[in-house]
Amino acid sequence: MQPSDRMRALPRRARVTIMVTVALVALLVIGPRLVLVYTDWLWFGEVGYRRVWGTVLVTRLILFTAVTLLVGAVISAAMVWAYRSRPLFAAEASAAAEAKDPLERYRTVVLRRPRSFTVGIALLLALPFGLHAQASWETVQLFLHGGGFGTVDAEFGYDIGFYVFDLPFYRMILTWLFIAVFLALLIGLGTHYLFGGIRLAPSKDHVIEVSRPARVQLAVLAGTFIALKAASYWLDRYSLLWSGRKEPTFTGAGYTDINAVLPARLIMVAIAVLCAVAFFAAIAVRDLRIPAMATALLVLSAILVGGIYPALIEQFSVRPNAADRESPYIERNIAATRQAYGIGSDRVDYLDYPGVGTRPPRDIPADVTTIANARLLDPTVLSRTFTQQQQLKNFYGFPEHLNIDRYTIDGQLADYIVAARELSPNSLSGNQTQWINRHTVYTHGNGFIAAPANRVNAAVRDVAGQSASSDSGYPIYAVSDIASQAGGDQVIPVEQPRIYFGEVIAQADPDYAIVGGPEGAPPREYDTDTAQYTYTGTGGVPVGSWVNRLAFAARYAERNILFSGAIGPESKIIFNRDPATRVEHVAPWLTTDSNPYPAVVGGRIVWIVDGYTTAAHYPYSQVGSLTAPIVTDTGRTSPPEHVSYVRNSVKATVDAYDGTVTLYQIDENDPVLRAWMSVFPGTVQPPNAIPTELRAHFRYPEDLFRLQRDLLAKYHVDDPREFFTTNAFWSVPSDPTADTGGEQPPYYVLVGDADTAAPSFRLTSAMVGFNREFLSAYLSVHSDPENYGRIDILRLPTDTQTQGPRQTQNSMISDTRVASERTLLERSNRIYYANLLTLPIADGGVLYVEPVFTERLTSTPNSSTFPQLARVLVSYREPGTGGVRIGYAPTLAEALDQVFGTGTGAVATAPGGDATTPPPPGGQPPAPAPPGAPPAPPPAASDQLTAAVLELNDALANLREAQRTGDFTAYGAALDRLQQAIDAYLAAGGTPR
Repeated sequence: MQPSDRMRALPRRARVTIMVTVALVALLVIGPRLVLVYTDWLWFGEVGYRRVWGTVLVTRLILFTAVTLLVGAVISAAMVWAYRSRPLFAAEASAAAEAKDPLERYRTVVLRRPRSFTVGIALLLALPFGLHAQASWETVQLFLHGGGFGTVDAEFGYDIGFYVFDLPFYRMILTWLFIAVFLALLIGLGTHYLFGGIRLAPSKDHVIEVSRPARVQLAVLAGTFIALKAASYWLDRYSLLWSGRKEPTFTGAGYTDINAVLPARLIMVAIAVLCAVAFFAAIAVRDLRIPAMATALLVLSAILVGGIYPALIEQFSVRPNAADRESPYIERNIAATRQAYGIGSDRVDYLDYPGVGTRPPRDIPADVTTIANARLLDPTVLSRTFTQQQQLKNFYGFPEHLNIDRYTIDGQLADYIVAARELSPNSLSGNQTQWINRHTVYTHGNGFIAAPANRVNAAVRDVAGQSASSDSGYPIYAVSDIASQAGGDQVIPVEQPRIYFGEVIAQADPDYAIVGGPEGAPPREYDTDTAQYTYTGTGGVPVGSWVNRLAFAARYAERNILFSGAIGPESKIIFNRDPATRVEHVAPWLTTDSNPYPAVVGGRIVWIVDGYTTAAHYPYSQVGSLTAPIVTDTGRTSPPEHVSYVRNSVKATVDAYDGTVTLYQIDENDPVLRAWMSVFPGTVQPPNAIPTELRAHFRYPEDLFRLQRDLLAKYHVDDPREFFTTNAFWSVPSDPTADTGGEQPPYYVLVGDADTAAPSFRLTSAMVGFNREFLSAYLSVHSDPENYGRIDILRLPTDTQTQGPRQTQNSMISDTRVASERTLLERSNRIYYANLLTLPIADGGVLYVEPVFTERLTSTPNSSTFPQLARVLVSYREPGTGGVRIGYAPTLAEALDQVFGTGTGAVATAPGGDATTPPPPGGQPPAPAPPGAPPAPPPAASDQLTAAVLELNDALANLREAQRTGDFTAYGAALDRLQQAIDAYLAAGGTPR
């Protein structure tokens, strides 16, 4: 009885049960995937990027289908060919034959349904490869839409676009052909063995007998496989330009690769072609020794020509003369790396810097601006302080690391520690964690918090004897939330302070909120202690229909979504609330920066997310990484994504209220971005669409700067021989303030521009000598719109020694005053040494500023303590003697006076400067200046000069404001005021710059 006959013989109820069971199993397997597809389709429609979703989905489906059909068709063809050319005796089965041949029973089963076995085996083998192939949709789209870079490689002369856009596609096609032919070869071999085309001859001592049809088919498949190998050898020539022989000093093809490996690849191509021809010749020639000898020749050539010969060249020709041999290729590596990472001469300016000051900083307008804006608050320390003082409710929270941005308040540009007061779902407790409260009541955060980064409310005087409730040393908050909105007293005006999308709010698992309720129902969402709220924004996916409710109930495995009476016809579900995640979804071709930050733009809170376009294979470019290693839930560490080309070409914004995602182009010369804009037209807005207010909040991203400074540590060197010796390399200094070590992070600072003295917002980093601790360079990159992305490098001389960050830290904490007070503090406080800022001042000098925070230790249960600014450390190298002066005081002004003499500290109390108060009468006097310090200038002269400097700053600010408004009358008056300020400055003893 055939299987179909057995099925028909089953009772109707049994057949129905089997079919229902099969349908349920299929639904369990396919259903979750369909639910995700449907809900994602709804989400992309909400954010307005459904075309992106459709393009990616269609590309994946086409790629899955194409690879599945390719592999399946080749396997099927091999099986059909082998089946149809089987020996005739194998078509008849008998009990006697089955007793003699153990394969007969399997042969009989296959013969009953040969078509089903052919299609089934082909699909079973092809489907996994199709599923794997669909992940390569980016490779296909870049191949279809990629263009040229306008730059050619140094070896073959091809445009870089060939390596970035075309070559990966060719390799992908070749890979799937390899797999298809190899599987066909194995399946053909097995089929011929099953049906007797290949068999053992017992009478001939188990010699393998191969029929002519089997020999022909196997020869064709083996010849095709070897021909594909020849094509692989050909493409491998181009891969040498970024892989090479793993040179320890540089990336890319070196002397051995170009003069030994490259010719060897060409030889291997020729031998592989001859080997393929030998296999094809076996179709007509019975002698299999010809392809066997050709295969042996290919293997032997791979060992001798591809392995041993390059090794000999490397050992006996290159290593004894490595610097000379590799110099041309190091030059290629230097040029390519600078181009690929945007660190060439078109973006980087080098300036020699003595490291020793030549003039008092109070006499230099740029230094006055720098000192007045010296940052005292550390965003990595103050999260708990913000939480304790601005949390308001237990279910609000701030990220572990706060952010830095700048705002113009009352005409003064200053940098601020900023944060959004977000909902913290993980902080809910008790009845708050019930589903109805967690997902329909506690739905959003409330307000934007900012604190000037260069001041605190008051100086901490008696830090060792202060009470735990001291109100000194804390930020001065500017709060824009619902309460301040009602009162109309917002320093930074925010029209909509409610936050439905953010970093902290997205930490919920699962991450969703349901807003809006049944028609006529009162507001449900918590807003304030006296008011509830109903979401009115455009964000969110409607869940009023039963279809959508069922879909999301299945997605989150939550029956309450289906049955809750809190959900009505106008309800919406808000999910994917993390700003970076939203950007990654709508622009899956971008790599996002690890540190989105909130900003107030046009009266709304928006998250700004930096997006990078990358490429993995840029010829001769050094390999780097934008991301840190990823630690999975199982504790395993996955390696970071490696790149050899990167551009910060996109700035994305995510509205904190309605979740609107907008992508802006900021680099019009990025060929990778041009390709993606061609793939997804209309998704990225042109540069002229960026609002001026938004552009003023763009920061140069930290992840990119970290990568660039690591590269500049080596690639600032021009001479290839000096590069090879590594003698002139730099290193990123270790973080002297971190207990766990690691590299010192870059810091955002507001410094005075050398030409205009106007405040300039920059991301900076000190650099030390290679495996040393002395300062070698100072990097700063502009974030101001007019010079965005320009990198300035101050290079210190190699014949003098300026202390680096770690040495400076050791000098400061070893100071007698610091050490003695620290002993007292540690008895009842935890000490935090905050960001150690490196500031170029004094026309060649280097000033180090380090705030010191303390946190009271207490044994009282449920007592909340948090960091407060207690002291400020200052270090400066003394001109002439080379000694180091240390300032240590409750305020920056007092610490500066200890180092530079009375008068410089007044600069720190300029508008926007250190707002901590001077010591009260009879209070603790400032520590005496170190031995060898110059005498303080006369107070009258100092006061006169300080007043002149402050007036000069105000005049410059007035001039800039007149330029911005375009008022010619005000511009003329501002010029007159500036000239009078300059005259007063010179009359007070100031030195012209």
